[in-house]
Amino acid sequence: MEELTYAIANLGFPIAVSIYLLIRIEGKLESLTASINELSRVLITAPEIKKIK
Repeated sequence: MEELTYAIANLGFPIAVSIYLLIRIEGKLESLTASINELSRVLITAPEIKKIK
């Protein structure tokens, strides 16, 4: 029982921090994905790109 308590005490904090950081990064990744998709749409419709082809 003491070993289980020790394991939870030592592993619980890093796991909690990891989950917190993953949740925060998820929102930023979604925003970055949306920005990349918008950039690709703009590049496809840009007149300068059509002139080069």
